[in-house]
Order: sequence, then structure tokens, then C-alpha cells
Amino acid sequence: MQNYSKELIAASTIPIVLSILKRGDNYGYKIIKEVQEISEGALNWKEGSLYPVLTKLEKNKLISSYIKTENGRNRKYYSLNDTGKSFLVQLQSEWQSLHEIMQKIWRPQNPLILE
Repeated sequence: MQNYSKELIAASTIPIVLSILKRGDNYGYKIIKEVQEISEGALNWKEGSLYPVLTKLEKNKLISSYIKTENGRNRKYYSLNDTGKSFLVQLQSEWQSLHEIMQKIWRPQNPLILE
């Protein structure tokens, strides 16, 4: 299993969270479980690292939260708002551009071209 640097995890957390919330409203624990499932266990976030990110996103007005009662239990759900959706589009463009640059840099040189 891949071990990712803390820096890479930190840089990718916001786009991952916003992308998950784009699918629909969600609560912290379930977000963590979805990340584990999508990454096939490569990303194992802890609640202590996710909730400060959710708080930051809410403070920056990219998401909002509300309390929902399920089975007699109150859960704090998070919702992606229009500002967050626009910000996610920007992040997707940035990450796609960086991905393309890295692919070009890492692409093996064509052995048929002689220099």
C-alpha cells in the first residue's frame, strides 16, 4: 500500500472533501469511510484531522452545516454551497493541469527519436 507524504495529504484534503460533498450532503465519519473506500484503504483519515478542515471550509463559506436527527441521534451534516462548487471547479482545473504537467515530465523519452 502506498504511503503518502503529509504534505501531499494536506494539499489534497480540501479537493477530496469538496468532491465528496458535491455528491451530496454528508457527515464527518461517513466522509472518512468514503475516502477509505474510494482510495481502497490508501487514505486513512482520522476524525481529528478531518474536522478542522470542515471547520475551515465552513468558515470560508465554501460549505454549510446543519443538524439532522437519525435514529434518535443528532448528526452534523455538511453541504457544498454554490461558492464551494465554483471553488471546486477551480481546484479541479488546477489539479488537472498539474497532473498533465507531471505526466509530461515523467513520460519516458521516445526511444525512436535520436538527439
